[in-house]
Amino acid sequence: MPDEEWERFLRESVTGAAGAPVEPSARAREVERRLREHAGQPEGPRTYSPARPRRRTGWYVTGLVAALALLVVALFPQRVVGWFGGGADGGRDGAQLAAESEAPREAPGAEPGLRPTLAEPFRGSPAARWADGAAGITVPPARATGWMDAAQVERALRQSRDFLVAAGLDPRVLRGERPAKAIALLNPHQTDVQEYLRAALSTAGTPERDPLLLFSRFRPEQARLVGDVVKTRGRLTYREGKRGAVEVTADVTFVYPVAPAGDGGRDGEVVRTIVRREVVMSWDDPAKVITEPGTMSLVSYALDMTNGGCSAPTGYFVPPFGTADEQPADGTRQVDPYDRSQPIDTGNGPAPTDDDCATAARS
Repeated sequence: MPDEEWERFLRESVTGAAGAPVEPSARAREVERRLREHAGQPEGPRTYSPARPRRRTGWYVTGLVAALALLVVALFPQRVVGWFGGGADGGRDGAQLAAESEAPREAPGAEPGLRPTLAEPFRGSPAARWADGAAGITVPPARATGWMDAAQVERALRQSRDFLVAAGLDPRVLRGERPAKAIALLNPHQTDVQEYLRAALSTAGTPERDPLLLFSRFRPEQARLVGDVVKTRGRLTYREGKRGAVEVTADVTFVYPVAPAGDGGRDGEVVRTIVRREVVMSWDDPAKVITEPGTMSLVSYALDMTNGGCSAPTGYFVPPFGTADEQPADGTRQVDPYDRSQPIDTGNGPAPTDDDCATAARS
């Protein structure tokens, strides 16, 4: 190196030269070391970027669907039960009908031609959509009538329904036992009715003294109820009767699914005995008629019955087991036992015989 260059180098080393590298301070070296250890660069004081919110669209949709489902359950509970196989017959026949508040104008529509089974005794029947037991008997609002105020009429209506329940739904009565609860609601001073009860319940009965005119009974050695549900449909009405009495009329159809008491080689067979009753009850003014508190007098009682037997009265319904595949003879009169649009065409006369017994168009 020439002497001039060497001297210039020594001079610049002492005084410093523009553009010469500068050794970083200790703080700068520490910051640089931390930056190397942590990837990325720190954000400046005005470069803050908020975290992007998570998308919650899925939760909103799920909540909306759940709310709609709850609304459907609240508005249509019976239909929803049917969707999932609930109800007495698995809901296969649709939602339960509204209560009968007036006389229907036509017969129920046709149902699928399905036979009843032990698991589904009302399958293929309009009764599958009827209410169970006493719930199927509509009681109207009470108002002051005759000698009774509204509260008394309400009690008379309730006791009238109690009579129907005791006579047509009590499990013990259905097994052939004495209908004690129903009898307790009858005026003990009504001589003709008391004579009828003594004759009907003490012997096999006659057409005029058949206990089936008022009470539903099966001989336990011959038939048994399938399950513990009897389907019903009907209503009570009332008006002022003779001597200011409150006259209550009941028009109710009962559907009893029964099976043979023993297998009898027909294991699984189910027959529906269908009974429609019209009973007129008089809640008399004790100031004008001899009666006892809480009892009523019978004005009339009528019966329509199918699949309950057409032979001489025995005091019990006799379901026709083993005849499901038999075809009715030509000219046999057929009736629709579910048609409640027509009045009962039988009075207190004799029970049907083999010659005039009609065949059920469906059961």
